[in-house]
Amino acid sequence: MSPKVGFIGAGKVGTSLGKVFAERKVEVTGYFSRSIQSAKEAATFTNSRVYDTVGAVLKDSDVLFITVPDGAISDVYSALPRELLSGKIICHSSGAMRARDAFPCIEQAGAYGYSVHPLFAVSDRFTSWREMMDVFFTIEGSEARLDDMMGWLTALGLHVAVIDGNKKALYHAAAAIASNHVVALFAEARDMLAECGFPPNEASAALLALFLGNAHHIAEVGPEAALTGPVERGDDKTVAKHLSAITDADDRVLYRLITRRLVRLAQSKHPDRDYTAIENIINDEKDGTHS
Repeated sequence: MSPKVGFIGAGKVGTSLGKVFAERKVEVTGYFSRSIQSAKEAATFTNSRVYDTVGAVLKDSDVLFITVPDGAISDVYSALPRELLSGKIICHSSGAMRARDAFPCIEQAGAYGYSVHPLFAVSDRFTSWREMMDVFFTIEGSEARLDDMMGWLTALGLHVAVIDGNKKALYHAAAAIASNHVVALFAEARDMLAECGFPPNEASAALLALFLGNAHHIAEVGPEAALTGPVERGDDKTVAKHLSAITDADDRVLYRLITRRLVRLAQSKHPDRDYTAIENIINDEKDGTHS
């Protein structure tokens, strides 16, 4: 299977995916976008063409990616000329939306629908593609051509996993926790350092070695083996001091919930170690009074 691939939508994801495919010697037909400037830039970047209608790019493509905001995917699909759909493969790249929700009754039109999602935070239209070469892609959708799609994507050298469409929301929540939620936690730590007197720019810089080193260790050995700190050591007194120092109610709730999850990791790493004292502190409404 060596399909020609087109795109409706020339934003960060569409442009980056097009470049990934072009670099893998896939024929990228080109782009249609509401922004003619974005379409021109993406087409130039992928050595493809600009289309002035959705029907034109659909006609020229075997596989059509609809890379628009999630809320617009179904509307764009509904606007595709039905007489051109037969035999086509229609894809979106939403992490949270199932293919059957994005493309209702697509098989009745003689076409096949898939979600093909890169497990990666695409931040830039023209540079993120380099990192996307090595990320995991997940796919779910029409059973009839699923093996063909898997064969094509893996033949391109991409890491691909099939997932259950009914688990898309849970899958996307996992991605958000590993990406967006980590950003929030870093900001939380930065703000705490600012309360200690660090200028904002120095607070971020001071945390970088800790943050990046921890990420590297997790990637190398996994979360259990990489876990360090007072919870892993069973140091309940330090955990109590942390809670005493955190005055904001929401921040205290956040600390306690994350610490509860850390206890589970620590118990997995040290099954013979007793973490009851820490559990009592984080479960006690008077947690800040413990010594």
